[in-house]
Amino acid sequence: MRSPPSPVRDTLLRVTTATTPPGWYPDPHGAAALRWWDGSQWTGHTHAGQGAGGLPPQRPTQDGSPWELAVDGPPEAERIRRQVQQKAGVGPVAGGGGTLLSEPVLVVNQKTKLIELAAEYAVFDQNGTQIGSVAEVGQGVLRKILRFMTSWDQFLTHRLEVRDTAGQPVMLLTRPAKIFKSRVLVARADGTQVGEIIQQNMIGKISFALMCGGTQVGAIKAENWRAWNFAITDHTGTEVARITKTFEGLARTLFTTADNYVVQIHRPLADPLLSMVVASALTVDTALKQDSRGLG
Repeated sequence: MRSPPSPVRDTLLRVTTATTPPGWYPDPHGAAALRWWDGSQWTGHTHAGQGAGGLPPQRPTQDGSPWELAVDGPPEAERIRRQVQQKAGVGPVAGGGGTLLSEPVLVVNQKTKLIELAAEYAVFDQNGTQIGSVAEVGQGVLRKILRFMTSWDQFLTHRLEVRDTAGQPVMLLTRPAKIFKSRVLVARADGTQVGEIIQQNMIGKISFALMCGGTQVGAIKAENWRAWNFAITDHTGTEVARITKTFEGLARTLFTTADNYVVQIHRPLADPLLSMVVASALTVDTALKQDSRGLG
């Protein structure tokens, strides 16, 4: 039996537009307590109210089953979800263990700065939960001045420390000083060498070889000359991961140095390829994309 007209529901029917984020809202039709708005229209998914234990209801998938908490959570989490689903066209992807080396989707977002003197990134899973961070280390005052005043910093050594949620190092990435082609040394937290990411060419679409113990285990291939998006392949040339740059709007892109990427790993990978793929994702801006800037 339909509920009598309600001023709240009448208002929802009028004001819910494509600019309203997806989420559970009071059902404007009165058939249930809540109805799912997918960002452009009301869907057939309804909910009686709050979930067990007072938690918010879950977001439905196309078959009606839940996969993530509704969008009435923290704004940052919803922004990450939009970045993954709407801007990168990824997800939802099942699985994930909550760590940098176990999640099928990584969201690498650079800290927004008008002037970038040292690279800093936060790494999230596809639901907006932070699972790690990346920080450029070893930057002295003179290096920061050089970075601010000139573009020569791109030719100097860069060191990145990959950290877990507790702030403990899990991987060390070093791009030695270079003139033309560059490479990235990938090591574990204790300094044990995993492999190298080696630039293969300087003209056209940039590509890199993933080398471990003198053997090529994969490659990174830029999909256009500006090196915004990358495909990562294994030793057979089969794509195993994809890196997509996402934009945060024209003003942010023009007036800040922040670069944001969504990384989708298509299937479970074994080491050392897994570590090399994750290292590639976390160095794509500071260690890899700077080469395309220098060539641009």
